[in-house]
Parts: sequence; structure tokens; C-alpha cells
Amino acid sequence: MKIAITGSSGLIGTALVAALRRDGDDVLRLVRRAPKSGDEIRWDPAAPGGGLEPGALDGVGAVVNLAGAGVADHRWTASYKEQIRTSRVVSTRTLAGVLADMDGGPSVLLSGSAIGWYGDTGGQEVDESAPGGTGFLAGVVRDWEAAADPAQRAGLRVVTLRSGIVITRQGGMLARLLPLFRLGLGARLGPGTQVMSWVALPDWTRMARFLLDHPEMSGPVNLTTPEPVTNAEFTSALAATLHRPAALAVPSPVLTLALGEVTSDLLSSARVVPRRLRDAGFEFSLPSLAGALAAELG
Repeated sequence: MKIAITGSSGLIGTALVAALRRDGDDVLRLVRRAPKSGDEIRWDPAAPGGGLEPGALDGVGAVVNLAGAGVADHRWTASYKEQIRTSRVVSTRTLAGVLADMDGGPSVLLSGSAIGWYGDTGGQEVDESAPGGTGFLAGVVRDWEAAADPAQRAGLRVVTLRSGIVITRQGGMLARLLPLFRLGLGARLGPGTQVMSWVALPDWTRMARFLLDHPEMSGPVNLTTPEPVTNAEFTSALAATLHRPAALAVPSPVLTLALGEVTSDLLSSARVVPRRLRDAGFEFSLPSLAGALAAELG
């Protein structure tokens, strides 16, 4: 299959491109700079029609949209919060409009989303049937998913990928924590009781493959492991994998002082389960945190 991907240079996008190519797919990467190779196509989400040349997506059977600024890459200033929102909503709306206007174009769009949809549920278990929560991230995700509506109305199969915390040593939360934990400075964040819904990167790419190949799947799908953990459990598991102590704790006020409003994402608690994937028969290769950490760090 010929598959076009936005956000292909990001942590997840890079892994997905590699996985799809191993499967024999022809992958086109939509980039916002001058193309450097034949597999790249320049596009501009802020331009009419995405700035794409006529016929740029001819022959593409599926599109995966992963564009968006990193949520925890910077302090949440007013300007960066706007960048978090617009980088997702504008790119998704533009791409959905381009696909909706095509004749004989792709049949499926996998569009990025996040478990931030559910907000802080206090650790209560939720699946895809749960309503949207409240707060900044929940509002962003609501607008992000709605931006893909033009593609759905045009008849494309649209799947919104509600991703949990992605576990990989290549980046994200785990990569930021590793240097501290290796020095024996691992610490529980806040109360430690907040539930973290996560997924190993290899399973994330396998989920995307599964969703591309199963035409009965549409709408929101949780990309999380069936075994979420508390922050205290995560801290203990990572320390044990590295054979280091982790007896410290960072109080919530200290986190807020150091990181600002982004702390709300670290301290929120939602036990998000992948009901739709499990019901569809998806089999996890790394369902447990201990196994995922051993695979990444062993």
C-alpha cells in the first residue's frame, strides 16, 4: 500500500515509517521544508490546499496524520499553548479538507489524538465510550478530533488515535527520566497515586498497522496497554530495571514551580483501557510495564 504520513520526523512517526517499510509499504513523508529525497513531499498546513502540487497524493491508499507540537517540550506559556492547539487543529483540518476534495483518493485516515480527551478521571477506568473531560488538553483533543470531520463526511474511514504515554528510550518521558534514574535520583512525582496509561512504542506501531488493515475499525480508538500503572509503580519498575534506588519524591508544589502549568499533565490520573482493540482481537506483545522496560533497556 502507498501511505502518506505527516509528522514523520517525530518520535512515533519515525518508528512508524520504519515499521511500514519493513512490511513492504511505499511511504511518502509530508514535510514542511524543501524535500531532500524522492519519498518526501512538501506541504504547508497554513496554505490553501496544504500547498500541495496537483496530483501529489495520487495513488495513496491511506494517510496517517501525526503532526503536532510536543505537549511537554516547553513551559505552557500562552503562546506555546496556542502552538500546541493550532499545530494539531490547523494541520488536521487542512489535511482532512484536501482528502475530502480528492476523487478516488485514500480510503482511510488515521488521525492523531490523545487520551487527554478524558481529562483527569481520578483514576477511574474509562474506555472509548467515555465522554470528553475538562481542562486545556481535553479541549485541545476535542478540537483536534473534530478537525478531521470533513474527511469522514466525504466518506473516508477515519480513526482517531487516542495515544497514551509512549514508552521508548528514544525519546519522550522515559528518555528524560533515564539519566536521573541511572544516577540513583529517580523520584515519585507528586502523590504517586496518579494513574499513567501508557503503551510501548513497538505495540503502538503494530496498533497502527492493525487499524490500517481492519476496515471495520473507525472512530476513536485508545492506543494504550491493558495494564496502566500508578506513577509510584512506574518509578519502582524503572528503578528495578536499572538496579538503582528510587526513594525520592518530588512534591506537587515543587513540580509546579519548576514546570508551570504543564505539571497538570504529569499529575492527572486516568485509567484508560483499549477496549476496542481488545474486542477486535489485537494481541499485545508488551502488555506489562516490566516487560516493556526490559525490552527497551535490557
